[in-house]
Amino acid sequence: MACLSPSQLQKFQEDGFLVLEGFLSADECEAMQQRIGEIVAEMDVPLHCRTEFSTQEEEQLRAQGSADYFLTSGDKIRFFFEKGVFDKQGNFLVPPEKSINKIGHALHAHDPIFRCVTHSPKVQALARSLGLQMPVVVQSMYIFKQPHFGGEVTPHQDASFLYTEPLGRVLGLWIALEDATLENSCLWFIPGSHTGGVSRRMVRAPAGSAPGTSFLGSEPTRDNSLFVPTPVLRGALVLIHGEVVHKSEQNFSDRSRQAYTFHLMEAAGTVWSPDNWLQPTPELPFPPLYTERPSQGGDTSALR
Repeated sequence: MACLSPSQLQKFQEDGFLVLEGFLSADECEAMQQRIGEIVAEMDVPLHCRTEFSTQEEEQLRAQGSADYFLTSGDKIRFFFEKGVFDKQGNFLVPPEKSINKIGHALHAHDPIFRCVTHSPKVQALARSLGLQMPVVVQSMYIFKQPHFGGEVTPHQDASFLYTEPLGRVLGLWIALEDATLENSCLWFIPGSHTGGVSRRMVRAPAGSAPGTSFLGSEPTRDNSLFVPTPVLRGALVLIHGEVVHKSEQNFSDRSRQAYTFHLMEAAGTVWSPDNWLQPTPELPFPPLYTERPSQGGDTSALR
């Protein structure tokens, strides 16, 4: 089981992130990669839905916030693409399987392989050791970080997009399905940056408005020297506090850096913001992580 030791729990509380090497086996990683290959091979995206993914604010508003394809992806499996992979007519300029930035946002609900990993005994044991009482799964993504042009992810906090009241109720689980190195764009974190609140929020616009989202506040300029690289081996899991600042660089190497990531929210005593772009739907309420409620309680101090 993947229970955290007291020293690991303390390190997570101090830094806002924690690496757990060897969380998945090579066979488990291979099964997920094989399945995603099948999903990509069956991909059929209409021209008007070929949406480029970006973390630059203006491009987010233009390419994502105004796109119904993005805003209604929370309960579906949809495809988002790297910049510059389409011509003006929306035709692929590179092989389709090399064009994808990510697949989201409900692999955990609709695909048995990803559902099994997300709700695995190892993940449930990890959540229990963090003291989570009623964790629910709010979204999932498969991230490709394509060789040579996998896009930069600028410094951000996950809670900017998945906002709760009170804060400190969202947790990211990022699983490396290939080695993540300095060369192919591993994650970078500012240790301890999860204690200062949220600097900006992405909010959904009123129905019928354009663009479909806007930002409240702004991301401050951050000293690059504060970031520490976090290279990990295939099968590692990185716990990410919802408010810790992190980023990844563009992948200029000839190796991809694939990962599966999903977010949990402690539902007990938590209000999910009605302004978040992602909302539960009648077709897909946020599913409970546990198959059974834990018999013994803890608290959620690890996330605060």
